[in-house]
Amino acid sequence: MSPARRAWPRTAGAALITAVFLLPVYWMVATSLKAPDKVLAVPPQWVPAPVTGANYAAAFAGGTLLRALLNSLAISCGVVALTLLLAVPLSYAIARIRMRGSSAMVLALLIAQLLPAIVLAAPLFILEHQAGLTNTYLGLILADTTLTLPFAVIVLRPLFRAVPTELEEAALVDGCGVVGALVRVVLPVMAPGLVAVAGLSSLLGWGEFVFGLTLGQSPDVQPVTVLLNSFVGRHGAAWGPLMATATVISLPLVCVFAIFRRLVAGGLIAGSGSP
Repeated sequence: MSPARRAWPRTAGAALITAVFLLPVYWMVATSLKAPDKVLAVPPQWVPAPVTGANYAAAFAGGTLLRALLNSLAISCGVVALTLLLAVPLSYAIARIRMRGSSAMVLALLIAQLLPAIVLAAPLFILEHQAGLTNTYLGLILADTTLTLPFAVIVLRPLFRAVPTELEEAALVDGCGVVGALVRVVLPVMAPGLVAVAGLSSLLGWGEFVFGLTLGQSPDVQPVTVLLNSFVGRHGAAWGPLMATATVISLPLVCVFAIFRRLVAGGLIAGSGSP
């Protein structure tokens, strides 16, 4: 039997699994393009006919969706910046400086990464309320960073350890300080890891719901994920506008990861495989 014939069962199985995972995505997009009276039709309409943009017009009506998208963009960019600003020096210190308690610190980060957001929501609300940070971008950025920072340190630490110390020593001999060697020599070498951390941090900042609901009661700062919840009421859900909004939310993430997919995958593989 030829190699091509031996491979087709695996190809067919992979295609079937992929189709199962993509079915909800297709149904979301298809529903967003259906006429309102066809959304809950029985039997279901697999291909929208006629295609209509009424659900998108309803979702963008009033400017609420646009405002929520801008809020999510601001929060996501802030989370990426703060995560990298804190994770890079912390990971570098844990990887390069021999000190007592470094293993316990890594273990604490692993445990912190396992905590669900709902567990942290109440104590963070109390702390930020006392500090006057509720209903602010800064409060939401700080809250989301508590989820992204442990992951970032866990990914970046082995990458720092994989960079030869000889590169830093040569930079120091050439007149760079420690910060200069880090910025000019070490960070460019581990660019895929930084892109992976930035990409996944932006994903969490864009799609986080619990902190947006508990720490941002005002629509002026609430992310777009909270807006999705507003389409579900006591007596039912506005499925057409809800699916249209979900499609709009998904598009930026799909575009970003389609562009940087190789760097993200390479960074994650390097971060998990380095010593």
